[in-house]
Amino acid sequence: MSEITTHVLDISIGRPAAGVPVILEIEKTGGGWKELSRGATDGDGRLRHLLAPGSLAEGIYRLTFETQQYFQSRKIEGLYPQVSIVFHVRDAKQNYHIPLLLSPYGYSTYRGS
Repeated sequence: MSEITTHVLDISIGRPAAGVPVILEIEKTGGGWKELSRGATDGDGRLRHLLAPGSLAEGIYRLTFETQQYFQSRKIEGLYPQVSIVFHVRDAKQNYHIPLLLSPYGYSTYRGS
């Protein structure tokens, strides 16, 4: 399993959000972002393999969730076409689980375990 993982729960239906495209990036020295990987949530709303084991480094990371595509697939109009979560990895020996709780008109996140 990757040291950075995520899952998306659609709290408007009380179910995992499957098929949400996700991009993982790291902030480059001097500004800008470098894409590290991309994938989509599975049937359980999880994305377990964003980084190769042992490749996590300290730095500022960004997860971008392409929520518009998910809502369109459900024939729902959502307010947020994307959700970006920026977080700081201070200890590359730890795991970082960054969930997204999503609804068409709101979202929340936290550091999970």
